[in-house]
Amino acid sequence: MKPVVELKNLSKTIGKKKIIDNVNLVAYPGTITGFLGPNGAGKTTTIRMMVGLMKRTSGDVIIDGVSLNDNFEESLSKVGVIVENPEMYKFMSGYKNLVHFARMHKGVTKERITEVVNQVGMQNRIHEKVSTYSLGMRQRLGLAQALLHRPKFLILDEPTNGLDPAGIREFRHYLRQIAETEGVSVFVSSHMLSEIELMCDRIAVIQNGKLIDIREMSDTKDSFYYIEATPEDTAKQLLVNEGFTAEPLKNGLLINAEQHQIPGIVETFIAKGLQVFAVQPHRKTLEDEFLEMTGGGQIAESYTK
Repeated sequence: MKPVVELKNLSKTIGKKKIIDNVNLVAYPGTITGFLGPNGAGKTTTIRMMVGLMKRTSGDVIIDGVSLNDNFEESLSKVGVIVENPEMYKFMSGYKNLVHFARMHKGVTKERITEVVNQVGMQNRIHEKVSTYSLGMRQRLGLAQALLHRPKFLILDEPTNGLDPAGIREFRHYLRQIAETEGVSVFVSSHMLSEIELMCDRIAVIQNGKLIDIREMSDTKDSFYYIEATPEDTAKQLLVNEGFTAEPLKNGLLINAEQHQIPGIVETFIAKGLQVFAVQPHRKTLEDEFLEMTGGGQIAESYTK
């Protein structure tokens, strides 16, 4: 599959400090890529360079085959952007806001406006003033505005900030639908790891300006099991003797083991007179893996970076 977006050796140096260090990344149509990093890692700086808000020291961004270096306007014409809470004219209706933004792009028809309104589920409230909208509705209107010109690449920087759980779920649903039906490549920067885990097909992790990991969310994770048995000290020693790692978790132990090894472990425990109360698969969350990758760095990033 041909990528929609390619970051090629993207770098940014301020003074003598290299803020972004040769970042290479591709994003594909119909997929949602999560962009993660600790505080000050360089997420926002990277995004600003991707959309031309900050000058690149070196490297290039290719969007739908067009280089940002060679043809800035054409390259960015294929991009839609939502940064946190989209700014709208609150005294105007949602529809008039979209008409206003449509004038900034060539070829956006009334039919296209109606289409994006339906895509984000705003048809029942679109002619009401934005001042009457909830935050979730304003986010949906912002998404409609970003989609007006049929972008190939959609960038969202903290798109669910301030939304309640129902609003987050709703926004995630529309985003997934748009990626699948429109073939848009979506790029989401967020500190809400639980949402990234539910929303994204793949993640890219940046730390100290360097891309340290890119992985598919469907990749097979290490196999972990939670075992609750007493005496716990004896259980842990038996596991260590068998070559397993055993970490305390709640009232039991977390071990790195395959499914076929579990019956033998339980059999050993019972033979040694231990009481076994629980055995269940345990999947490490994206947050667990993120903290392991980054050494426990803070997740959120200041927008002044």
